[in-house]
Amino acid sequence: MEGRCAVETLAGFGFSGTSCIPRVKLGFGTDVFLCTGSDEVYVFSTQERKLTAVLQCPGPVSDLVESHDKQFLYVACRSGVYCVSLQFLLSRYEHSSPRADASSSPAELKISSEFLVAAEEGVLSLLVVGSVLLTLSQRDVFWTLTLYKSSNYEKLSSFSRVSGVVHNDAEGKMGRRRRPALICVLSSDATPPCSSSTSSSEATLSDGHVRLEPVLFKLLFGIDVALAKSPVILCGLPDGCLCFLPLRLPGSRLRVLRSLEQPVVFVGASAPGQCLVAVGEQGRVVLIKTDKEGGGHKTVFIEGCVPAPVMCGCVDKNTLYYSTGSDLLLLDLSEGSTAREGQERDEETRSKTDAALQSPTSLNVCRIVALAVSACNTAVELLGLCVRGQLQRITLPVGREDATLSKVPSTQGGRSVRDLLSAIGDVCERASVLKSAIKSKNQILQHLNQVLNISFLLTASTHSEEQLPIQQKPIRCHARTGWSRLLQEDSLNLTCVLDNSSPYVLERGWTLSVALFPLSCPPSEGGESSSAHFSFPFHNLHPGQTFEVSLPLAAAGDASFPMTVSCSLIFSLTSLLGEEAADLAGLQSSCVSLPLNTLTVDWLHALQVNSPTATPEKVTSQTSNPTDAIQDFLMSRQIRGSGRAEGGGERADQYSASVRVSAQLLRDTLLLKSSDLDPQGPKLAPQNVCLSLLDWLLSEGAGGVTTGRQGDKVALCSSGIHARGPNGHAVKLTAKEVNVGEESTGKEESPTTVEVQVQSSSIAAVCGLHHAVLRRVQTLLQRAPASTKSVQSLGLRRSLQRAERLLQEIQQSRISVAFGMGASTGQMTRTLLSVYRELRENPLLIM
Repeated sequence: MEGRCAVETLAGFGFSGTSCIPRVKLGFGTDVFLCTGSDEVYVFSTQERKLTAVLQCPGPVSDLVESHDKQFLYVACRSGVYCVSLQFLLSRYEHSSPRADASSSPAELKISSEFLVAAEEGVLSLLVVGSVLLTLSQRDVFWTLTLYKSSNYEKLSSFSRVSGVVHNDAEGKMGRRRRPALICVLSSDATPPCSSSTSSSEATLSDGHVRLEPVLFKLLFGIDVALAKSPVILCGLPDGCLCFLPLRLPGSRLRVLRSLEQPVVFVGASAPGQCLVAVGEQGRVVLIKTDKEGGGHKTVFIEGCVPAPVMCGCVDKNTLYYSTGSDLLLLDLSEGSTAREGQERDEETRSKTDAALQSPTSLNVCRIVALAVSACNTAVELLGLCVRGQLQRITLPVGREDATLSKVPSTQGGRSVRDLLSAIGDVCERASVLKSAIKSKNQILQHLNQVLNISFLLTASTHSEEQLPIQQKPIRCHARTGWSRLLQEDSLNLTCVLDNSSPYVLERGWTLSVALFPLSCPPSEGGESSSAHFSFPFHNLHPGQTFEVSLPLAAAGDASFPMTVSCSLIFSLTSLLGEEAADLAGLQSSCVSLPLNTLTVDWLHALQVNSPTATPEKVTSQTSNPTDAIQDFLMSRQIRGSGRAEGGGERADQYSASVRVSAQLLRDTLLLKSSDLDPQGPKLAPQNVCLSLLDWLLSEGAGGVTTGRQGDKVALCSSGIHARGPNGHAVKLTAKEVNVGEESTGKEESPTTVEVQVQSSSIAAVCGLHHAVLRRVQTLLQRAPASTKSVQSLGLRRSLQRAERLLQEIQQSRISVAFGMGASTGQMTRTLLSVYRELRENPLLIM
């Protein structure tokens, strides 16, 4: 085929978002029916070049077909098959627009439920053979071929077959349901099932009817079908099976002729019926021909593969036309049909056919989704529907290129130029779309590369957490606490800061997740863990930048300390892929969670320190929490029953605990020799050591958390620190120099130690502050030189574990009393007193 195709746009239609693949069907006269998959059918006149009518159907139209006498139109909708008289349509059209000129608007004709002739759901293909109406429908996993009598629409018979694909899988590349191929095959020596003006020598009788040579017909469907001259129904299903059913043969059943192993898009035959062709969606082509073998004939199945995906196809004489969406191609079906006899003929036929399949001819027409052969005697004309909804007339060149050029008029040459420019525009548009898609994919890959690098970086730092301090992690969290007052209610807030010290940018899709867990994690009233989770999305956190969030930690009167703050980064794959994630199974809710570090907020972080001028009296709780009221009641009972002897000589309403630390250890770790707190030498060193230790306890960022009073020296005085705990009770911290006797250390010389004492009327406050001081001392030991560590860290670790267990018992006692879990007041009092005795009877000396 030489020369270039002429493409002419006849009209424009829109069918985006339709459920079925569009279809172009030739109607009576010069009219063309356009079935776009919506609930409208367009009637277009190619002679007048205008839209004459629009049929409004009760539902989306999947297929339509005319009767052989051109008197009736059958339309398949979701609810069934409707039949409309074409004369009725013409009369309605003439009545709706009398004496209308060529520019009048098309008539809108509504097909109501009174035209319903077959109430069958799921009909996808229709075919009329003589006086029989055939419907092919799908329900679940069954394909059903049903035969109706076209006179009274009585159901004659039904044939079913299990499909190899489910309903949701029967969708093509364009997201629309595939329409099964349904045609009628006749032997060329048989009488047509109806009167037709078409010559018997032609392969195509009418839409959906083809003729085959008697020999090929007999070899394919059997001698019984050939003798009965029965029409054969050929079905190409989306599961790849090519099935056939003889109509006039008693006891016929639906049988498989061939399997393409891919959805069948088109089935047809060449003229004069020497070849039956079936085309699959992925490009598999099966040519069925006859070949001489000895004194007889045999059936030859020739398989090949053409460029895919195949959107639609049609046959005109010996040529197959099919569209891949990006190009319109033709395949010559007559290659190798006139070779010599015998084995040499067989080999030559196969070689020529294989060569033709491997190199189809391009017509340089793109974006065609529906095809039909137009009735034209002078040239080969195709009617195509493109993806933009335009009905196009495609005229193929005839003869050699030189003869064609000599006979082409100037108007035809101008039209060819316009067609060429239109094709160039389509190619440019496709190139622009592909360029945008490639750019989007590159951005997604770059973003994904950043995510993978950050994941590997955090995973490596997590595995080496023991060797890598928190301050040296590339991406880490630190926090600070602060009290605020709103509506006469005090509350403790936590400001969490995400620090990005890595060389990577945390782009969109990242979320900072913060989880709060009390140390004991007691069950709530509903039996669930008393934890809280917060999520803070962010994007574009560059290297060196920080992301700061604030969240409520506890209200005044809450003593659920110490509290663990777990920080992690969460990345959502949906934010990276966008709408494409919905098409990937299992990625709709997929997230990547990367732990950062864990922070601890203890009692020292939650203290409200009073100024030195404030009177150090007991501060009562200002909240009306029932738990605190019960605790106050227990404390009053404890004061009456414990007596002065329980406190070791102290006031009956005060409890205390202490920790002693070597003064030399403090000087070595806190660097008092080079500090501004020691300007006069060793004379003021003991007092400076005590004050420096208290200041360090209040300002040290233990557990990665600092307080808002860091660096504030106003609250320090010789009498100690007066503050209010998070449970509302007054507390006092003092530090003084104490000489330890030989009986304590076993040495001749008496070392100088600094004793840190915690006093309060609340056992919970004493235990909580004692635990916080032990954690600070543990940090101090890690900084000390190896020569000063005369006490094993194992003993300190055991003391910390005992303090945590005491805090858990106190917290469990408060929860049990608050929710009435059966414990009496006397039992709670004895439990709290035993906790306090264990705390006092296990002193800890750090040398």
